[in-house]
Amino acid sequence: MRVFFSPVDLSAASTIVYHVPGGPALTVNLDGVEEYIDLELEMGHVCDTSDIDGTVHFFPRGNA
Repeated sequence: MRVFFSPVDLSAASTIVYHVPGGPALTVNLDGVEEYIDLELEMGHVCDTSDIDGTVHFFPRGNA
Protein backbone atom coordinates (compact mmCIF):
# COMPACT_ATOMS: atom_id res chain seq x y z
CA MET A 1 0.00 0.00 0.00
CA ARG A 2 1.33 3.42 -0.93
CA VAL A 3 1.47 5.97 1.85
CA PHE A 4 2.30 9.03 -0.26
CA PHE A 5 0.47 9.83 -3.48
CA SER A 6 1.64 12.24 -6.16
CA PRO A 7 -0.67 15.25 -6.43
CA VAL A 8 -3.11 15.47 -9.32
CA ASP A 9 -2.75 18.72 -11.24
CA LEU A 10 -6.22 19.86 -12.29
CA SER A 11 -5.04 23.11 -13.89
CA ALA A 12 -5.27 21.72 -17.45
CA ALA A 13 -8.44 19.72 -16.77
CA SER A 14 -11.93 20.86 -17.67
CA THR A 15 -13.78 17.66 -16.74
CA ILE A 16 -13.48 14.83 -14.21
CA VAL A 17 -15.12 11.51 -15.02
CA TYR A 18 -15.73 9.52 -11.83
CA HIS A 19 -16.21 5.87 -12.82
CA VAL A 20 -18.55 4.51 -10.14
CA PRO A 21 -18.15 0.80 -9.29
CA GLY A 22 -20.84 -1.16 -11.07
CA GLY A 23 -20.66 0.62 -14.40
CA PRO A 24 -22.10 4.16 -14.42
CA ALA A 25 -19.91 7.23 -14.63
CA LEU A 26 -20.39 10.68 -13.13
CA THR A 27 -19.07 13.60 -15.18
CA VAL A 28 -18.19 16.81 -13.34
CA ASN A 29 -17.46 20.05 -15.18
CA LEU A 30 -14.62 21.82 -13.34
CA ASP A 31 -15.76 25.35 -14.13
CA GLY A 32 -15.03 26.98 -10.76
CA VAL A 33 -15.27 23.88 -8.54
CA GLU A 34 -11.72 22.52 -8.86
CA GLU A 35 -10.77 24.00 -5.49
CA TYR A 36 -13.35 21.76 -3.79
CA ILE A 37 -12.16 18.50 -5.39
CA ASP A 38 -9.29 16.63 -3.78
CA LEU A 39 -8.55 13.31 -5.50
CA GLU A 40 -5.52 12.65 -3.28
CA LEU A 41 -7.82 11.74 -0.38
CA GLU A 42 -9.62 9.09 -2.44
CA MET A 43 -8.43 5.51 -2.82
CA GLY A 44 -8.17 4.45 -6.45
CA HIS A 45 -6.50 5.09 -9.76
CA VAL A 46 -6.27 8.39 -11.65
CA CYS A 47 -5.84 8.49 -15.42
CA ASP A 48 -4.88 12.06 -16.35
CA THR A 49 -5.49 12.79 -20.04
CA SER A 50 -6.00 16.52 -19.43
CA ASP A 51 -3.11 17.44 -21.75
CA ILE A 52 -4.85 15.58 -24.59
CA ASP A 53 -8.57 16.23 -24.12
CA GLY A 54 -8.97 18.12 -20.82
CA THR A 55 -10.31 15.08 -18.95
CA VAL A 56 -9.19 13.36 -15.75
CA HIS A 57 -10.65 9.88 -15.16
CA PHE A 58 -10.93 8.58 -11.60
CA PHE A 59 -11.46 4.88 -10.91
CA PRO A 60 -12.22 4.32 -7.21
CA ARG A 61 -10.73 1.36 -5.39
CA GLY A 62 -12.57 -1.81 -6.38
CA ASN A 63 -13.15 -0.52 -9.89
CA ALA A 64 -9.54 0.38 -10.80
